[in-house]
Amino acid sequence: MFYFDEINGKKVVKSSLLEGLNHFFTTRESIIKTKEPDFKAIVCENKKDICKFLNIDEKNLIYPSQTHTSNVDIAKIGINNYPDTDGLILTNKEQAVFLNFADCTPVIIYDSSNNIAAVSHAGWRGTAGKIAVKTVEKMMKEFGSNPKELKCAIGPAISLCCYNVGKDVYEKLMDTVKLQDGLFEIRKGEIFVDLKTINKRQLEEIGVKDIDVCPYCTVCNNDLFFSYRKENATTNRHSAVIKL
Repeated sequence: MFYFDEINGKKVVKSSLLEGLNHFFTTRESIIKTKEPDFKAIVCENKKDICKFLNIDEKNLIYPSQTHTSNVDIAKIGINNYPDTDGLILTNKEQAVFLNFADCTPVIIYDSSNNIAAVSHAGWRGTAGKIAVKTVEKMMKEFGSNPKELKCAIGPAISLCCYNVGKDVYEKLMDTVKLQDGLFEIRKGEIFVDLKTINKRQLEEIGVKDIDVCPYCTVCNNDLFFSYRKENATTNRHSAVIKL
């Protein structure tokens, strides 16, 4: 179940499934990523608040250069540059990792047995490339994670109600899952797809059982979260943040 919490009086969203992992999804109030001048002062302030909350230096609050790939890397102490990376696995307690979203699907994955966690950025390209699955597979290969023991939270993203796509994107997404029921709707000749549930289905098909799906749509709940589609290609982002 998802619920609201606060950092220095500003809203964040958490999943009760990820108890034991320091995590949250920022909102419009707690924004830490923008390219828009009007938001830079508040981003600076929020980063300081979040670093204080996480008890880390700001240099250790890191994020990769997301380019809608299905590339996954492992965070390393002292390294802040992760080019063309849309999934980042955290294995140390010195850093915190965040990835940024404005309609795309955030996926946090937690392995309590090995005390490691990851965030994946699953837009339609990342979802078509099964980035959440590839993140789990890297955790399995590198650290011996058991999919049946993993806990996953799929965060706020554009939902089935609002996400219409072309036939080519629809076909690429449907090719990634065996069971396609409930993943799309046809309305007045337009195709609408459910990225959150497609990612959930992909994870289930490799053995992940504990998955919490956020009910909030970034378009419908635009008062809480940013939407690239609704806000004319805004550069403001909400973020998925993890720290062990």
